Amino acid sequence: MKILLIEDEPKVASFIKKGLEEQSYEVDQAYDGSLGIRLALQKEYDLIILDIILPNMNGLDVCREIRRHNSTVSILMLTALGTTDDKIIGLDAGADDYLTKPFEFKELLARIRAISRRSSESIVGERLGIADLEMDVVRKTVLRAGKPISLTAREFALLHYLLRNKGRVVSRVDITEQVWETSFDTGSNVIDVYINFLRKKVDKGHTSRLIHTLVGMGYVLKEQDEV
Repeated sequence: MKILLIEDEPKVASFIKKGLEEQSYEVDQAYDGSLGIRLALQKEYDLIILDIILPNMNGLDVCREIRRHNSTVSILMLTALGTTDDKIIGLDAGADDYLTKPFEFKELLARIRAISRRSSESIVGERLGIADLEMDVVRKTVLRAGKPISLTAREFALLHYLLRNKGRVVSRVDITEQVWETSFDTGSNVIDVYINFLRKKVDKGHTSRLIHTLVGMGYVLKEQDEV
């Protein structure tokens, strides 16, 4: 697994790089956002570990710029900013996961393994759909009534999970465990926020809604006239 580490604190960067190389990961390093973007666009990486507070360009802008050119590389954000709102902003910028400093190295390794499992799943030729909504998992494309829908990596993963469980009610806990492979604070509204993001892109402008909320139970992807 080839990893790009974008981290400006020398001690932290050295600690992470050394630990990952001891686990047989191949690691390139950048100390600022501008160099990080150049490396990310010049080389192919399986994962980018990205700090938010960086010289020259903050990590959120770095993430957005990388996503403009590469929608498939996995991005894990590291930051001391740990509120729910901070996490939402980071995930919405295009990150796949979010780890708050300080953290134990074994947790970082667990997040990397989880990301690796998701990206290496055997999904050749998988197409999913319901009504006029279609997803090509290999090409990472989504169509509604034949028109393309642009989704962030996290929105795509969420819709993929809903499609795989179409017609079945999934709880917020199900989603955090299966899509985020982690858990949020009990009072967190991250899932609700992302469901709303997805609903605006998938259902807005269509007479038939596909994403439904069951109060106190969770969410279900189904055709509107289903019971």
